[in-house]
Amino acid sequence: MRPKDAACLIIVDRLNSSPRVLMGQRSSQHVFMPDVYVFPGGRRDPGDYALPFGDDLNPVVLEKLRQSASRPITNTRARALALAAVRELREETGLTFGTEGHQRPDLAALRYVARAITPPGRVRRFDTRFFFCFADEVGIDPVAVKDSEELQNLQWLDIRDYSGVNMAAITRMVLEDVTNFMIGDQPIKFESPVRLYFERRGTFIRGFL
Repeated sequence: MRPKDAACLIIVDRLNSSPRVLMGQRSSQHVFMPDVYVFPGGRRDPGDYALPFGDDLNPVVLEKLRQSASRPITNTRARALALAAVRELREETGLTFGTEGHQRPDLAALRYVARAITPPGRVRRFDTRFFFCFADEVGIDPVAVKDSEELQNLQWLDIRDYSGVNMAAITRMVLEDVTNFMIGDQPIKFESPVRLYFERRGTFIRGFL
């Protein structure tokens, strides 16, 4: 079964005394990763292709999305992944990109930081792209976050201290790698390497695109 396209948004509040990342807990009723903390996100829907937007993705981000695809895709298809992530953010947390409002969100601040493909044989399989941005870059007010049916117990977690939080292994890996980029000597840039997580012949690979 071919994995379904999905997108997640890693949002960091850097204006706090210690950088914090937004995460929420999935319902116990979910078949895929119940009860664990995840980034806002979900499947790309057909309607995401036609969603309006303000400023476009950085050309480097668009090119990386196209180059990393399993089969050739257009800019429209690549952009729909980012729009899906922004839409899911609004639906799951109530947050919108304040620069343009949720009707025409600016995508220019989004970095493409990771791609994770669910191994074969799982109940649900997703080919998930992870986008990153700082809350202040896109006009997000951290205090405006609110729970939804999809994500509960939404929290801004200390990006250096989340060891006690219940996360799937892949989510923890993505957060660790993004944190290393963000607080290291080379902060996340549009040109920064994109992490890739997948399984090949039964062996888990944690590499780069």
